[in-house]
Amino acid sequence: MSELFEKRCVPCEGGVQPLDRAAAEVLLARLHPDWRLAEDARSLNRSYKFRDFFRAMSFANAVAHVANVEDHHPDLEVGYGYCRIAYRTHSIGGLSENDFICAAKIDRL
Repeated sequence: MSELFEKRCVPCEGGVQPLDRAAAEVLLARLHPDWRLAEDARSLNRSYKFRDFFRAMSFANAVAHVANVEDHHPDLEVGYGYCRIAYRTHSIGGLSENDFICAAKIDRL
């Protein structure tokens, strides 16, 4: 089985069920331990801390590049010294493998 970061996102236009908690936890175990599932298991979240605004924005721009390449976009919250990432496949109202693929790619930044 290939690593998540080696995979590519597959377009998701809806019509499939989001991952249940058990399936999400299996994929979560393959990511950096700072990633968290939301209480309802419908989003994947991680917070990063940086020394200053420039470094936070540089990281956010690198995340944006991953998002554009994969055509799968997270919600970002960026400010002085921090960047928070939330992945969720909006078209299905929960998590898909795409969210974990992108998280794994971010882990490699």
